[in-house]
Amino acid sequence: MLKIVSANLNGIRSAAKKGFFDWMSKQSPHVVCVQELKAQAADMTPEFLNPHGYHGHFHYAEKKGYSGVGVYSKFEPDAVQVGFGCDEFDAEGRYVQCDFGKLSVISVYCPSGSSSEERQQAKFRFMEVFLPHLEKLIGSGREVVICGDWNIAHKEIDLKNWKSNQKNSGFLPEERAWMTRLFDEVGWIDVYRRLHPDATGDAYTWWSNRGQAWAKNVGWRIDYHVSTPGIAASASAVSIYKDERFSDHAPLVVEYEGASAFISG
Repeated sequence: MLKIVSANLNGIRSAAKKGFFDWMSKQSPHVVCVQELKAQAADMTPEFLNPHGYHGHFHYAEKKGYSGVGVYSKFEPDAVQVGFGCDEFDAEGRYVQCDFGKLSVISVYCPSGSSSEERQQAKFRFMEVFLPHLEKLIGSGREVVICGDWNIAHKEIDLKNWKSNQKNSGFLPEERAWMTRLFDEVGWIDVYRRLHPDATGDAYTWWSNRGQAWAKNVGWRIDYHVSTPGIAASASAVSIYKDERFSDHAPLVVEYEGASAFISG
């Protein structure tokens, strides 16, 4: 069994103070993908770099206190790729790929467009340049798990108030159509939906800090494991950890039965 976690930390220093690394140690996952570090290399303490003996690999944003992603693993990867080859978005610290045998695990943080029309246009540019990369990945013959905050709720069941959000970033028709294309045309698998096709309120992974979104479970499902069909078929259990709050997102945990063969292979 291979346990992989995706967690948007909304600041690695904040999440650490709230007990994220203690929880991570107790969970004992094989790989942990984190997003929104909001830290530079100089800010990374030994605890952040190698918590509980995990190997850490990171992509920092050039802008201070912004974005940043990482991959922690119990075993050292065979190869690490930082960035996916687009200067604009590689400067924002959005992509780390770690290869283990025949398996690649990627931590990705897709842009949000909610702050301004300028950032929404940047999000559309990201989607345009990231799609060919995703097509290349799935055609590589490797098994791949892409974990992260995609900042898109795919379908109406993926957020509480879908009717009032149809013109808001994260649920725009263009964004949703892009996700549909990934799954229906390119061939990626939404692992959570493979195991829980009809789940609604239990599926949310993010809640706004405004109002009483957490208390009322007014959430969005924007964190995903997006996987190639082979390893997706081995997914046997998925959970969203909500007993403690480390950020405005909840960790998404997936267990892949027999997937260790991809690593040893």
